[in-house]
Amino acid sequence: MRHYPTDLLLAVEHVERSLTGGALPELADALRRAGVAEPPSRFDGEQLLLGLDRLLDGVGQYPWQPLTDSDDVMETGPVGTVVLDDREGEGEAPGAGTGAHAAAAAGSGAGPGRGADPAAAPDGPAPGAAAGAAEAVLRGLLLAWALGNEVVVRSARPALWTAVMDALRAAGTPLPAGRVAAPGTPVAGVAVDVPALPEGASLALDCQAPWVHRLLTRRHLPGVTLARARASDAGRDARMAARLRLLTARARRHPYYADLPEVDGVRGLAALPVLEKADLEAHSPPAGRGLCSGGPATGEVLRSGATSGDPRYIVYSRADWDNMVREAVPVLYGMGLEPGDRVINTLFGGGMYGGLTTTFSELSRMPVEAYSTGQFATVDDVLMLTGRFGANVVLGMPALILPLLRDAKERCPGLRIEKVLYGGTPMTRTDRDWLRDALGARVVSSILAANDGAQLGYQCAHLGGTLHHLNDDYNLLEIVDEDGAPLPDGAVGEVLVTTVQKFEGPLVRYRIGDTGRIFDHACPCGVAGRVLEYLGRSDGLIRFKGETVLYGDVLAVLEGRRVSQLQIEVSSEGSKEILTVRTESPVPLDAAEVRELLVAEFPVLGALQDFDAALDVYELRVECHSEGRLARNAVSGKVKTVIDRRLEVAC
Repeated sequence: MRHYPTDLLLAVEHVERSLTGGALPELADALRRAGVAEPPSRFDGEQLLLGLDRLLDGVGQYPWQPLTDSDDVMETGPVGTVVLDDREGEGEAPGAGTGAHAAAAAGSGAGPGRGADPAAAPDGPAPGAAAGAAEAVLRGLLLAWALGNEVVVRSARPALWTAVMDALRAAGTPLPAGRVAAPGTPVAGVAVDVPALPEGASLALDCQAPWVHRLLTRRHLPGVTLARARASDAGRDARMAARLRLLTARARRHPYYADLPEVDGVRGLAALPVLEKADLEAHSPPAGRGLCSGGPATGEVLRSGATSGDPRYIVYSRADWDNMVREAVPVLYGMGLEPGDRVINTLFGGGMYGGLTTTFSELSRMPVEAYSTGQFATVDDVLMLTGRFGANVVLGMPALILPLLRDAKERCPGLRIEKVLYGGTPMTRTDRDWLRDALGARVVSSILAANDGAQLGYQCAHLGGTLHHLNDDYNLLEIVDEDGAPLPDGAVGEVLVTTVQKFEGPLVRYRIGDTGRIFDHACPCGVAGRVLEYLGRSDGLIRFKGETVLYGDVLAVLEGRRVSQLQIEVSSEGSKEILTVRTESPVPLDAAEVRELLVAEFPVLGALQDFDAALDVYELRVECHSEGRLARNAVSGKVKTVIDRRLEVAC
């Protein structure tokens, strides 16, 4: 059974709270008598998390750490059994350290650090105890358990270490095996010398000390991506349960989530309340602080695109930001980015919007050359960067890059772009085909992301249309009905997002406003697991004449006319409701022909109605525009897909 460092972290925080609150007076007294000054300070959860995060390059990714210079991973694991010798009462040999000595007893598996002569450990304590011995054993126990090792403490004061282990286990999280043995008891294990902690040093610094590296193993897995490692992990359920235990514990630090119940694995999520957009906005800056932990201010603050309503501000702590970047780099590799690529990054930036900011952080860690033009990229920029720098990748939103690339192709017929990575809005099949046929793009891949929680899913070269691989270890997605009840695999419903590695302003079952369906898929790329078929915004449900029309269905029909952007507006004029369809296309379209097509495919949009035909209360209007003519949001660059002016009238 694999153990997770986050479970030990939660146990440490439990003991820290108990000691600080006076709930464990006997343990506190025993630790002080053993020479551990200020016992709560040796159970500092924040310092331990910081240290483990640095040691493991992200506790949220344990046991795999993706390598930024390639698409491989390193796998971290325990060494097995660690034997800690509590030298309380033991006389010092000349030149001996002042910490706790961990010695391996005789037994099979002897080697460097193994099978040491049991005579090296005295049978009992001797006068002149080593200063700080108990504190060193305590640090050794915590970090050995954090890394999944079984621990045996050989000590002449067994009651102390039994009490420490019992206090940690009282948190209720799964922890490795541990026991206390008499001094000199033969135990096969790994010898580790835990030195005394220098004065003023923290647990975070302790995690960087050389002795800690004897508690873990690291193995390079060439050719194994993070997605493949996770997909093939037989312990997925236990891994996700550990992720959720940490998330819910951290979430309870926020006033809004103060009473959030414990969750028993992924299936237990259904018992938790759904976070609605109105509640998120009411408890997020600037409107409220219910989703702020009150911890030290670190990291990056983004703002929502505010396609509708006032902007909202999303806080990523420093650790949250590191987690987001660490998880995004393998996603970009999965989308088709490779070492040596030259990337024109046209995503929107400025005004605290996240697109350019996040990708700048991610690309800067990768072995690629990036040209961060932002949304201000021009045709001259594209032609200069492809011509003089050999840029072969364009990253951006379809609403911006498609008109840009078409103009560039017109000016330079020989223009070629090897890869187009896009996000923000879907891309039509017509536009994908044009990129492949006209520009020779061999990779056209989508990423689903949101400022609220960053990346949600991505396309590899083998997924087309609106299918996306999911990264549940970063953002865990559910498909639910309108009441928040889970739907079976393959059913269409609304998407809920739980941010598994974002702990400042976390989202637990947030109704993000998208619809889709999730099912298992064995992809030719080698990743077997859950994929999302993205079906558009849930607010893309258009109610007209008492019936429902899906925005995505209308767009699918118009793809055959090379429509690249679609906006549908419902408004009122007196007693009449008007449905206006606005299109953008690289070729001129006839509004009358488009109207005729829509009425043929969707009779409800025409004269058909279930009441007196003499009543003139509905009208369909069609406007056809060239590319770039529909209004874009000044921050996000998005075209608002569905506008219902009837709501404004009602207000």
